[in-house]
Amino acid sequence: QVQLVESGGGSVQAGGSLRLSCAASGSFFSINDMGWYRQAPGKQRELVAGITSGGRTNYADSVKGRFTISRDNSKNTVYLQMNSLKPEDTAVYYCNADVRVQILRSAGYWGQGTLVTVSS
Repeated sequence: QVQLVESGGGSVQAGGSLRLSCAASGSFFSINDMGWYRQAPGKQRELVAGITSGGRTNYADSVKGRFTISRDNSKNTVYLQMNSLKPEDTAVYYCNADVRVQILRSAGYWGQGTLVTVSS
């Protein structure tokens, strides 16, 4: 069983910063790709940023230059540093991880979500 536990959400004014964390726990061999998604009210869930096990990153155009994804493989943790936050960044943020649960099998897992609210 693999669990992803997120932390760091909250309320902030526009222009402020927040740092999200997501720690994986349980029984597994390794973690492949990790990422952050978000879902705003009435909208579909969208990819915010992703990072491979080797540290290669990708970002949604809407957050490039403002958000930074990173990971600490020794802690099985992924981070999302969010700067210059805008009201349109308001959403529930979800952590996602592709986890190698057996030698030849990987599976995807989601965190429970953490709410980020940005006021103008």
